[in-house]
Amino acid sequence: MAQNRTPNGHKPGKPLKRAFFARSVHEAAPELIGATLLVNGIGGVIVEVEAYHHTDPAAHSFRGPTPRNMVMFGPPGYAYVYRSYGIHWCVNFVCELEDSASAVLIRAIEPAFGLAEMQARRGVENQRLLCSGPGKLCQALGISIAHNALALDAPPFEILARSEAPDVVSGTRIGLTKGVELPWRYGLRGSKFLSKPFAK
Repeated sequence: MAQNRTPNGHKPGKPLKRAFFARSVHEAAPELIGATLLVNGIGGVIVEVEAYHHTDPAAHSFRGPTPRNMVMFGPPGYAYVYRSYGIHWCVNFVCELEDSASAVLIRAIEPAFGLAEMQARRGVENQRLLCSGPGKLCQALGISIAHNALALDAPPFEILARSEAPDVVSGTRIGLTKGVELPWRYGLRGSKFLSKPFAK
């Protein structure tokens, strides 16, 4: 895609390759803040993520491989898509070496490219509400189980590196009953597109 700036001044960098994800999930997760996520050219800037490690009781991989989570146990740089509460699709980026079964949940993006398509899919015009949650952003970007196990560095996905390091804040994750104390949620400080503000 063209290296255009988003309405808020972000300038996407070079495409991220699968090698970017072949390291600790705790290194990759905060570095995804400020990167641009596109699906068939539609998307925006990642402003909120959560890290899940295989040793984490809140991770889907904690109890071992199942047909649902098998992609987490594969090589890094692939999408893990699952349905939350039987309603919403959620997209994760698999990290670390094969069999580590760790991933980053993409919680929110700042919509920037293909706004009309996102608004039509969501039935919402307010840009702040388009992608402010993992289920919302998947609906807006058209992500479904059809995207599960697809490579993140090949169409329809395109992830562009951030061109400068943003101010990243961390805190506890959302909606969990296990591992609730772990500060593995990362976000763009002050962003109005977060699913939930960070504690000050």
